[in-house]
Amino acid sequence: MKLRLEKATNADSEVIFDMQVKAFMPLLEKYKDTATSPANEPIDNVIKRINYSTGGFYKILHDDILLGAICIYWKEETQFWISPMFILPEYQGMGIAQEAIQIIESQFPQATTWELRTILEEKRNCHLYEKMGYSLTGETKRLNENMTLVSYKKFVKSYETTACIS
Repeated sequence: MKLRLEKATNADSEVIFDMQVKAFMPLLEKYKDTATSPANEPIDNVIKRINYSTGGFYKILHDDILLGAICIYWKEETQFWISPMFILPEYQGMGIAQEAIQIIESQFPQATTWELRTILEEKRNCHLYEKMGYSLTGETKRLNENMTLVSYKKFVKSYETTACIS
């Protein structure tokens, strides 16, 4: 599947918010992480992410069909974070997240590290990130009796820019 990423604007905030809720609601129901789940966030958080001065939200599109979104920001000029990223449930398991990460990483060749957090108990997510070269950092945060967040980091040398981002 050939994807493209497009920087989100304030006009996209409502659709991104609705997609985020839909994508994260199954995890909220499973883990009961009401205080931390993106499914429970106010739309203001999406608007803030869209307008980050050091990053932003990117819509994940295929043939103009909106499949999900990925938010990136940088802590320092070369240290990048992915948080959050989501694919609508009906498009999960199709390699979209992997391709979206490859595209976003290729668009920021100055990055020397990429970091993210995911749910330890979600083995498919952990497998995806490890397959893409991310390694566990050892940093964990127990959110409740059902759920632990783990941190991943990827060290990067350089990238060839081959993907399309608008």
